[in-house]
Amino acid sequence: MLVGIKLSSQRIEEAEESIDELCKLTETAGIRVARKTIQQIQKPNSRILIGKGKVVEIHELCQDEKMDLVIFDEELTPAQQRSLQEEMSLQVIDRAQLILEIFAKRARSSEGKLQVDLAQLKYMLTHLVGRGITMSRLGGGIGTRGPGETQLEVDRRKVHRRIYKLERELEAVKNRRRVQRTGRRSLQLPSVAM
Repeated sequence: MLVGIKLSSQRIEEAEESIDELCKLTETAGIRVARKTIQQIQKPNSRILIGKGKVVEIHELCQDEKMDLVIFDEELTPAQQRSLQEEMSLQVIDRAQLILEIFAKRARSSEGKLQVDLAQLKYMLTHLVGRGITMSRLGGGIGTRGPGETQLEVDRRKVHRRIYKLERELEAVKNRRRVQRTGRRSLQLPSVAM
């Protein structure tokens, strides 16, 4: 279930068209649209994007109707997404994340799946959050200074490794396809695709 939210400084008709498109994307992802809302605002709140009253309204609506997901039609910064999730105690995603989910569900070829995984990891990399000094790994040894490696650094390194691995796999798939294509062309036989 979800509430679709469009922040609008544009004409209301354009905002409604955009939110209707978001609803269609949501249904494509297999998520039922329960409510949609548009907030007209002159200047977005840098911390939560929308107004504080709207956050409270959405939180209460979601609790009343037992909704567990809020999708914004606007691109959220990592800080805005975290703040909104904390304020509403719900999962909050934006249009880009929804589109990546749709691609992930629909990818069939190995190359397509690799490309979607890569895009999701690159998106996730910008949204990783550190958990402060309490989650840091203490450095051990003589002359060690500071708290050591934070969980954020560990998470980022893991994601970077996975991205590197996927990029290599994707390149290998492309090379295999190129070799197969060259082999087909060298046969000089007519080929048909069905």
